[in-house]
Amino acid sequence: MSFKNIVRELGDAIGNMSRRGIEGKHWRNCTRSHIAPDVAPSESISEGQWAHLPPELLLDIIRRVEESETSWPARTVVVYCASVCKPWRDITKEIVKTPEECGRLTFPISLKQCYIKRDRATSTFRLYFGLTPSEDESDKLLLAAKKTRRATSTEFLISLVADDFSRASSTYVGKLRSNFLGTKFTMYDSQPPSDEAFQANHSRSSRRFHTKQVSPRLPACNYNIATMSYELNVLRTRGPRRMNCSMHYIPISSIQEGGTAPTPKSFPQSSEEILPLSSPSMKGKSISDTICKDSLVLINKSPRWHEQLQCWCLNFKGRVTVASVKNFQLVASVDPSQNVPAADQNKVILQFGKIGQDIFTMDYRYPLSAYQAFAICLSSFDTKPACE
Repeated sequence: MSFKNIVRELGDAIGNMSRRGIEGKHWRNCTRSHIAPDVAPSESISEGQWAHLPPELLLDIIRRVEESETSWPARTVVVYCASVCKPWRDITKEIVKTPEECGRLTFPISLKQCYIKRDRATSTFRLYFGLTPSEDESDKLLLAAKKTRRATSTEFLISLVADDFSRASSTYVGKLRSNFLGTKFTMYDSQPPSDEAFQANHSRSSRRFHTKQVSPRLPACNYNIATMSYELNVLRTRGPRRMNCSMHYIPISSIQEGGTAPTPKSFPQSSEEILPLSSPSMKGKSISDTICKDSLVLINKSPRWHEQLQCWCLNFKGRVTVASVKNFQLVASVDPSQNVPAADQNKVILQFGKIGQDIFTMDYRYPLSAYQAFAICLSSFDTKPACE
């Protein structure tokens, strides 16, 4: 048997052994709208004989496996090596180099794994790049958001830094605004999603400030790039939240192999570059003309009811460990006429779930950006009495 087949079998075996059992009583305090990670009955986990191989032999095995495959997904065998046990993981870390050093990808770049920290005292949320929080808090901060309650709505202001959420700041990225009931959200971006959207948006009076009120390096606009809605649950029927996300500028074809989403080729550097409102070249053109006809719509992946745990469950692949009403997975809503393969329809594009007190994981893939995925997850934090 080849080394590759041995490692594949090891990966399957370890995957089955590493499922942590959870007793039904653990979930008794959860409401029936909560979604829990899909788990199997408890099993005793033993380290096994593979952990006691001589280091020299183990080094040779993993080096041969690493050299046998050069591209993804065949290089999953290398990941399996690191998943066997701690000795295997330590040696794998010594052998496998970064893509910059070896020119090989050990993990697919289409999947980004991050986590969110919530600060209840300051009503702020911080998005970090990484699988789980580090002990020394040296993780890379990607985005931060601050929740602000208003009389008729709630807003999440999103920034590149955690201490400045001013819309006039150069670190301002965009915002998320809800309606009064918290059932509908609108996502705004401070930058145009495409060159056509930029021109169309500036052909009409949609400025949030006069250009003299903000930095001349900032475009004085908010671009409506997505809307999210939660289905009402007035009768309190059993079931989790149901979400619908419409990404206005991302075509459904972008989730297929080779598909792409439009991106702007350049950004304005000063207010003088913004087209005048009376530009004859844009006369009669509106922002709605640039929205995709077959735009990407994301919906909840249907959970299954677990009779033993008495709650709804989804398979989060170990990335979610605590039952919560906020947990969700989003997949594409596809019409049969769009001819999207079944594999692409079932692909999870965004998943979000709780792993601890005020700590949540967020995994997303193309065509969503970090900002779009973060804003969608932020909508789950707002109070929704009519949806639960």
